[in-house]
Amino acid sequence: MNVSRIYRLLRLVTMLQSGKGYTASELAGELEVSRRTVFRDLNMLELAHIPYYFDEQARAYRINQHFFLPPVNLTLPEALSMLLLTGRLKGGSLPLMSHGARAAVKLESVLPASIREHVGSLLDKVNVALAPTSRHDELDDLFDRLAGAVRQRRICRLVYISFHERRQISTFVHPLRLVFHGRAWYVIAYSAQHRQIRTFKLGRIRTLTVTERTFSWPRDVKLEDHFGQAWSMIPEGKLYDVHLRFARQVAGNVAEVQWHPSQQVAWRDDGSMDYRVRVDGLGEISWWVLGYGDQVEVVSPAPLRRRITEMAGSVTAMYDGGRRT
Repeated sequence: MNVSRIYRLLRLVTMLQSGKGYTASELAGELEVSRRTVFRDLNMLELAHIPYYFDEQARAYRINQHFFLPPVNLTLPEALSMLLLTGRLKGGSLPLMSHGARAAVKLESVLPASIREHVGSLLDKVNVALAPTSRHDELDDLFDRLAGAVRQRRICRLVYISFHERRQISTFVHPLRLVFHGRAWYVIAYSAQHRQIRTFKLGRIRTLTVTERTFSWPRDVKLEDHFGQAWSMIPEGKLYDVHLRFARQVAGNVAEVQWHPSQQVAWRDDGSMDYRVRVDGLGEISWWVLGYGDQVEVVSPAPLRRRITEMAGSVTAMYDGGRRT
């Protein structure tokens, strides 16, 4: 495609987006081309998925005025935060980040020169590094298709690697919500095979088929309560009041993070810290407690103390049994 045609197509888009309708003859006159060329250019817009349409009442061509976003006047802090969030995230490969990077380029190109210069100098000195996340390479298409299925309430068929069931399963699902939780993207969906709402990790979906069939939103389902009071994602059906005591060496690091909505901290005279939380299930929090080794003691409940004792004993036995002479 030559430069003159690109320029003409940009003018055509601008004219159709202006709000004024144009007939084919008017477009030909403005663009100084034949009607036949105008129709070829309109066909090019259609191939590019730019939604022009023919207004039957006005007998004129237009583009939906809401297709392109209107100019937005951003302040310096607003522009900086948007570019950081869309274009400069490091250490993670997430769906939508490739779209975000392209959006950042467009955003930066339309900023006033003074703001663009200021933002550019700051961005070279600021990075945002995510915590380690699951690999999401090549999941943009899967994410987009699931997002469409959620919006249109389309029934989908999943072929899925289930770690819980230790096998590959196939099930029809009603996708309800996409959630980024902890380290990965998940879709919350009703599973026909399991006859309940389940959570499926996008990275374990082997194939996705979006059907033409639709579903109705389930009654009495509040997805905000899906994870309940689980430590992370897996409620077990029983609530526990957990009391942990962290040594001074790690107490500050633990206290400055909101690990759970119910947590409460209380400092002791020796610099240690009492940490209390009400959680559904002990499985997930057990692994978190073990991560702090000898810097944390489980004060209560007794079932969690026993579980940590058993797990620590297994670790000791593994290393004792593997000693070399």
